[in-house]
Amino acid sequence: MEYALALLILLALVAVFVSGPLRRDETAVEAAEADRRAELEAAKELKYREIRDAELDFRMGKVSEADHRTTDRELRAQAIAILEQIDALEDGRPPSSPDGP
Repeated sequence: MEYALALLILLALVAVFVSGPLRRDETAVEAAEADRRAELEAAKELKYREIRDAELDFRMGKVSEADHRTTDRELRAQAIAILEQIDALEDGRPPSSPDGP
């Protein structure tokens, strides 16, 4: 009976020891995803600020309407790409552009 209990405890310890790297890998993946998410959220906020700044420059008369339209279109396309990457990360899909924003 004592041997069976000792063997059971030993097997439990071995199972915990062997599964340790597997648990760490999941944690590392989750941490990497959280870091990527934070990076994308920061890029999104920065892009939104650029859009607001471009709008302000146009309203202040610093840029022409044609230049503003071009810049606005480009900035919004970049913002959409960032939002798509965030959506892909949330859905568990690989992002369409892994290089980043």
